[in-house]
Amino acid sequence: MQKRNNIVWIIAMTALSLIMLIPIVMMFLSSFKSLDEIKSSVFHLFPKEFSLKNYKDALASGMWYKFFFNSAVITIAAVIFSLLFNSIAGYAFARLKFRGRKILFLFLMIGLMMPPQVTMLPTFLIMAKLPLVGGNNIFGQGGQGLIDTYLGLIIPLVSGSYGVFLCKQFYESFPKSLDEAATIDGAGKWRTFFLIYVPNSKTILATLGLLKAVSVWNDYMWPLVMIKSENMKTVQLALSMFKTEGGIEWGQMLATSVMVALPMLVIFLVTQKYFINGIVTSGLK
Repeated sequence: MQKRNNIVWIIAMTALSLIMLIPIVMMFLSSFKSLDEIKSSVFHLFPKEFSLKNYKDALASGMWYKFFFNSAVITIAAVIFSLLFNSIAGYAFARLKFRGRKILFLFLMIGLMMPPQVTMLPTFLIMAKLPLVGGNNIFGQGGQGLIDTYLGLIIPLVSGSYGVFLCKQFYESFPKSLDEAATIDGAGKWRTFFLIYVPNSKTILATLGLLKAVSVWNDYMWPLVMIKSENMKTVQLALSMFKTEGGIEWGQMLATSVMVALPMLVIFLVTQKYFINGIVTSGLK
C-alpha cells in the first residue's frame, strides 16, 4: 500500500513539474524563431529553423553588458551583506538573552506582514534626503541623495524580517552544549558565532542567499523608483525597451528573457542540495 502511494505521488509530482516547465521550454524554443513564426496562427513547439538572430539583435539594441553588470553588482552586494546582517541578528535572537528581545522580535514579525509597496515611499525619501550625500546639505536638501546610485539600490535590500526569522529558526536547533563548550574554551560571543556557528550554517546561508539573489535579480519596482539614467538600468528595467508604441519585439524579448533567467537557474542548480536541506532544517514551508 505504501509503495503504491509513493508511486502515485511520484507520478503526480512529475506531471506537475512538467506542466510548470512548459512555459519555460516554450520561451527557450521560441527565442530561436523568426518574428513571423512567433506571430503565426499555427503554433509549432520547435522552430522550423534555429536562428541566433534574436540574440544578436537583442544584444545590439542596448548596453546589455552594462545592464547585466549593474544587476550582478547589486545582487552580489545585497546577498553578501544580507547573509552577514541576517545571520548575526538571527544568532542574537536565538542564542543571546537580553532585555527587550521578545518585543524586538515581535516588531520584526510585524515587518513580515508589511508588503514592500507600503514602505517603498518612506524608503525612497530616506535615500533621497540623506544628509551630506549626493549634493545634499546637512539638512538633506539641495541634491539627489543616493538616487540613481548603487548604494541607494543596495542599502534597503541588505536585511529584512524574513531573513532574520529564517536564521533564528535555524540557530535555535543548535544544542546549548555548543555554547557552553565555547564559553569554557574562552570564546566570546563574536568568536563563537564566526568560528562555530557560521561554518555549520551552509544550508541556511545557501537557502537565504538563493532566495535573496532571485528576489533582487528579478526586482522591478525598486530599481524603477530609484534609477533615472540609462547607464544604471538593471536587466529587468532593460527588458521594457522591447515594448514600444509600434508593438512588442517578441523575438528579442524572448531571447533576452532567456539570458536574464539563465544566471538564476545556474545558481539554483549549484545550491540545490543546500537549499533543500535548509528548507527541512529551518521549518520553512
